[in-house]
Amino acid sequence: MPLPLGKRVLFSSVVVSGSCALTYYLIQKAFSRASYYELVLEQLHSHPESLEALCTPLNIHYLHLTDKYNFVDIASTQLKIPVSGFKSEGHLYVSSSRDPPFQRWHLQDVFLNLKDG
Repeated sequence: MPLPLGKRVLFSSVVVSGSCALTYYLIQKAFSRASYYELVLEQLHSHPESLEALCTPLNIHYLHLTDKYNFVDIASTQLKIPVSGFKSEGHLYVSSSRDPPFQRWHLQDVFLNLKDG
């Protein structure tokens, strides 16, 4: 016996919504495991003034995938990573590149822009 149209639409919308959420989650995981992303986090954790300004515990939030500042190419990246701590929050702006044969990433610019200055 076929399902009524309302149930089919409801079921389809649940499946599509779940697929979109899963895709978004997997893209975020791919970013967080990339070597250029890990280099930035190492830089942040080893910079005492940034840690003092944000204050621990430090939270690294998901990238805004629709932000036009975020760009990843085979040879260069440009990211705007939302970060927050106990005292303050802001964005970590990052530019990195790699030379052929495209193996190791090199950080070019990393700066922390806090919302409260």
